[in-house]
Amino acid sequence: MLTEVQKRARLAVTATFITNGLVVGAFVARIPDIKKALDVSNSTLSLCLLASSLGVFAALPVAGKLCAKYGSSPVAFYATLAMVVAWTLQSFTFFAVWAFALTAFFAGYTLATQDVAMNSHAVTLEHQSSLRLMSVFHGMFSVGGFSGGILGGLASQIGISYRVQTIIICAAITIIALQVRMLWLPGSDDSHELEPGTKMHRPAIIWLFGIFGLCSTIGEGAVGDWGGVLTRETYGASPFVSAIPYVVFSATMIIGRFSGDRLATRFGAAKVLASGGLIASIGMFSGLLLNSTAGTIFGWFWMGTGLSVAIPLLFSAAGSMASNKFAGQMAPAQAVAMVSGISYFGFIVGPPFIGFVSDATTLRTALFIPALLALAIVASARFAKSA
Repeated sequence: MLTEVQKRARLAVTATFITNGLVVGAFVARIPDIKKALDVSNSTLSLCLLASSLGVFAALPVAGKLCAKYGSSPVAFYATLAMVVAWTLQSFTFFAVWAFALTAFFAGYTLATQDVAMNSHAVTLEHQSSLRLMSVFHGMFSVGGFSGGILGGLASQIGISYRVQTIIICAAITIIALQVRMLWLPGSDDSHELEPGTKMHRPAIIWLFGIFGLCSTIGEGAVGDWGGVLTRETYGASPFVSAIPYVVFSATMIIGRFSGDRLATRFGAAKVLASGGLIASIGMFSGLLLNSTAGTIFGWFWMGTGLSVAIPLLFSAAGSMASNKFAGQMAPAQAVAMVSGISYFGFIVGPPFIGFVSDATTLRTALFIPALLALAIVASARFAKSA
């Protein structure tokens, strides 16, 4: 059972996961419009997306160290405010590709810092309460992504600019962050700074969790960044319809993640991970073979269902191992950051790689790659048993 203090902290973490997803969903839904505003090819757009992903990757080790030193709560709060500034600035940079790429880097950096902090706080709550909570928290991220996708699709359809959309969303996020600031657990609850001169241990199994997470994030990044472009440019879908694959993907992520903690408690994390990998791969392959807007929606539906449980269970396992098996060698926040760093490399290499392959072949052909990689998640089941 959660104490009253823990319940308040759960509310703060929930709100932060939602805002993190909201920013991502609203951005992804407008990628076709951003591509048009910048007037660039798929390859150039890929480089812009790469800049954002590089920002994510650069932030992860720094965020882990900050959370270990000061605790996750202050890092989460200030990272949220920095994220608001960075994403707002990004919406003013369509005048030049280099300017957009530069602000995209800082937007990704702040988003990732917030991400590590909120996941670290979630691990602390799980450890203190002995309850599985991570999957539901990630479900809240998907609620944000789903909402952002709908808002972005509607805004695009009725002609609201990405800039106005971003300013409104960032203003709302600022209000939420200020409202929940006092609900977090104190930073001292999960600060685990190592003694001076002590070298952080990096267990092989944490590396493995990151690699399996990498296979999942390549899929998440690909379906998020390229679903709208595929339906609009290949199948001639309208702006609103082109946002539907990502919205469907986010919706199934919500359902799967809200069920993930319960399923993992009942059947074990290993079985849930193995089943998810198979569902994602088979569903994505089937949808792409249908070669239509409806097929894309079908494939994105099952991809979201299958991938929904992968990252939450892997993050939870890494944080749990750091707390229980590697105490004094690695802080939970650093374990989460390490798995995040490896996993989120999928967001760096995935979307650009899909873009380059699509220019050499077709976008539809390139999207068979994440469908194949989803099978690797099945292998993670064996190692999750020890978490």
